[in-house]
This record gives sequence, structure tokens and C-alpha cells, in this order.
Amino acid sequence: MSNAPQAAVKTADIAIEGPVSASYLKPLVMNEGLRNFRNPVRQKEALQIVADSPSGMVYIVRHKQKIIGYVLFHPPNRHSRWSRHPRLLELGAIEISPAWKRRGLATALLQRAFASDLLEQFVVITTEYFWHWDLKGSGLDVWDYQKMLTRLFGRVGFKRRRTDDPEILEHPANMLMVRFGRDVNKTYIRAFDELTYQQSLVE
Repeated sequence: MSNAPQAAVKTADIAIEGPVSASYLKPLVMNEGLRNFRNPVRQKEALQIVADSPSGMVYIVRHKQKIIGYVLFHPPNRHSRWSRHPRLLELGAIEISPAWKRRGLATALLQRAFASDLLEQFVVITTEYFWHWDLKGSGLDVWDYQKMLTRLFGRVGFKRRRTDDPEILEHPANMLMVRFGRDVNKTYIRAFDELTYQQSLVE
């Protein structure tokens, strides 16, 4: 990735940028509210690692020199079934600082990421587990939060898919969502379909 982000979208000191490089992220500061997955310092380290990896992509929402939101894409864990797909990326996390929520930034961030041709070459999945959800901060119960995420990801073309992945099945609120890029051919779509149900193949 180049050091400078591609065409930032700016409104009132807010910029939505990406994919950004690790060196671009280095001087920026994480907003203290970004701690849904880990503390802000550790999360910034994670963003830099993904941004520096060959297939990783990081998009951010920046207010001046502070990161107030981000979404990242990376290859799936090598131990997961999804790693067997040759053209698959995982939406690893999306987070907006609580102080900046309810401004449409999550939607704008996803739309920025999927506006380029980069992700159109991939099957992109998001595996949503309710234990990562900010139920307390949002004031939503688990089912309303699930509906909110379904709408959010649906705005950029994700659809829910059934699977026998044990982690997804661990709780009925968990869900797998998938988006097929327009340049993904039928062979790769078929390969993904074959991965959604694996338990019957090993019984």
C-alpha cells in the first residue's frame, strides 16, 4: 500500500480514508472509546499489522489526528475452514467510538471501502458473535443488535448465510454474512458454497 490514503472524503474535519498503510497510521492517535475488542493501544498495533500485510486492508474515520473509527479486512485464520478458499477475505472488525456514533459513520466507512474495485475481487465474509457486541453502550438487546448489524452490512451487499460452523451455531444470535464481489467467478462462488457445510463431510 502507498503511504498516502486514497481520496479522502472530508466533512467538518472528519475524513474517511483507505486503504491506509501502517506508516500512515503510526503518527495517529486512537480515540479512547475504541476498546470494544482490546484497549486502544493494542488495537492500533493490530491495525498496523493488518495494514502492513500483503492482503490486509484498513479504512479509518479520522478527526484531525485521532482515529475515531475503523474497519479492517484480512485473510481468515489459517485454522478456520474459510482459509481454504483462495479468494476470501474476512471483515475482521468494525468499530466507531461511542462519542461519534449515530452520525452514519459506520455506513459511510463501509461504503467507502466497497466503493473501490479492490474488494470486488473477493468473497468477503463477516462472522458476527454476540459476545463482541456493544449491547450495554448501544442500549439494544441481542436481537435488536443483530437486526441493526444485518441492516448495516446489508447496505453494502452482505447477505446472511446458513452454515454449520460450530462457532456460529454456539448461539442463535451469531451469524455469518457474505458479499460476493462483482469480479468473483462462479468457480469461487461454488467453492464458498461447499465450505458453508462441512460437518456432514467428516461424519
